Amino acid sequence: MNWDQVEGKWKQLRGRVKERWGKLRDNDLDVIQGRRKQLVGKVQELYGIVREKAEEQVSEFAERLFSPKPRQVVKVRIRVIRRRTPAKTGSRSKARRSAR
Repeated sequence: MNWDQVEGKWKQLRGRVKERWGKLRDNDLDVIQGRRKQLVGKVQELYGIVREKAEEQVSEFAERLFSPKPRQVVKVRIRVIRRRTPAKTGSRSKARRSAR
């Protein structure tokens, strides 16, 4: 994953970053401006985790962000309903019986 993509699309990605790390404030996102090291540092600071764990979270987030989404396969069950033909009555069926 190229982090330059994140920097270039930072304004669009701010919402997703905020969803992932809810403790980040708008002020923090303005300071970060898509820079990876800044994001890792803020995540580490606000969540009280070690730097390696923060880097791992940011890397996983970026990978999911730009990885192709798997297609969902929807199985559809089709039930075929056969239409019953009405019972034959009347002169035609009597004529058939007599012809046999």
